[in-house]
Amino acid sequence: MNKNLANADRALRIVAAALIFVLIVAGTLTGLAAAILGILAAVLLFTGTVAFCPLYYAFGISSLKKTENK
Repeated sequence: MNKNLANADRALRIVAAALIFVLIVAGTLTGLAAAILGILAAVLLFTGTVAFCPLYYAFGISSLKKTENK
Protein backbone atom coordinates (compact mmCIF):
# COMPACT_ATOMS: atom_id res chain seq x y z
CA MET A 1 0.00 0.00 0.00
CA ASN A 2 1.72 3.17 -1.21
CA LYS A 3 1.17 6.47 0.53
CA ASN A 4 -0.98 8.94 -1.39
CA LEU A 5 -1.47 11.73 1.18
CA ALA A 6 0.95 14.61 1.71
CA ASN A 7 1.69 15.87 5.22
CA ALA A 8 -0.61 18.90 4.85
CA ASP A 9 -3.47 16.64 3.70
CA ARG A 10 -2.83 14.28 6.62
CA ALA A 11 -2.76 17.12 9.16
CA LEU A 12 -5.98 18.60 7.82
CA ARG A 13 -7.75 15.23 8.09
CA ILE A 14 -6.55 14.67 11.66
CA VAL A 15 -7.54 18.19 12.76
CA ALA A 16 -10.98 17.82 11.14
CA ALA A 17 -11.49 14.47 12.89
CA ALA A 18 -10.48 15.96 16.23
CA LEU A 19 -12.86 18.87 15.76
CA ILE A 20 -15.76 16.54 15.00
CA PHE A 21 -14.96 14.39 18.04
CA VAL A 22 -14.85 17.49 20.26
CA LEU A 23 -18.23 18.66 18.95
CA ILE A 24 -19.73 15.24 19.65
CA VAL A 25 -18.27 15.03 23.17
CA ALA A 26 -19.38 18.59 23.94
CA GLY A 27 -22.94 17.69 22.94
CA THR A 28 -23.10 20.17 20.08
CA LEU A 29 -23.66 17.33 17.61
CA THR A 30 -26.28 14.78 18.59
CA GLY A 31 -28.45 12.10 17.07
CA LEU A 32 -28.04 10.92 13.51
CA ALA A 33 -25.71 13.79 12.57
CA ALA A 34 -23.36 12.81 15.40
CA ALA A 35 -23.37 9.17 14.30
CA ILE A 36 -22.68 9.95 10.64
CA LEU A 37 -20.03 12.58 11.38
CA GLY A 38 -18.49 10.29 14.00
CA ILE A 39 -17.99 7.60 11.37
CA LEU A 40 -16.57 10.20 8.98
CA ALA A 41 -14.20 11.43 11.71
CA ALA A 42 -12.98 7.88 12.34
CA VAL A 43 -12.28 7.40 8.63
CA LEU A 44 -10.48 10.75 8.43
CA LEU A 45 -8.38 9.89 11.47
CA PHE A 46 -7.46 6.47 10.08
CA THR A 47 -6.58 7.71 6.59
CA GLY A 48 -4.63 10.64 8.03
CA THR A 49 -2.68 8.33 10.31
CA VAL A 50 -1.74 5.73 7.69
CA ALA A 51 -1.24 8.32 4.88
CA PHE A 52 -3.38 6.30 2.47
CA CYS A 53 -6.85 7.12 1.16
CA PRO A 54 -8.67 4.34 -0.72
CA LEU A 55 -10.85 6.89 -2.53
CA TYR A 56 -7.79 8.75 -3.77
CA TYR A 57 -6.37 5.42 -4.93
CA ALA A 58 -9.58 4.48 -6.76
CA PHE A 59 -9.57 7.75 -8.69
CA GLY A 60 -5.81 7.84 -9.25
CA ILE A 61 -5.31 10.94 -7.08
CA SER A 62 -2.26 11.65 -4.95
CA SER A 63 -1.43 14.79 -2.98
CA LEU A 64 2.20 13.67 -2.71
CA LYS A 65 4.94 15.01 -4.90
CA LYS A 66 6.40 12.30 -7.11
CA THR A 67 9.58 12.12 -5.00
CA GLU A 68 7.64 11.68 -1.71
CA ASN A 69 5.76 8.53 -2.75
CA LYS A 70 7.31 5.63 -0.81
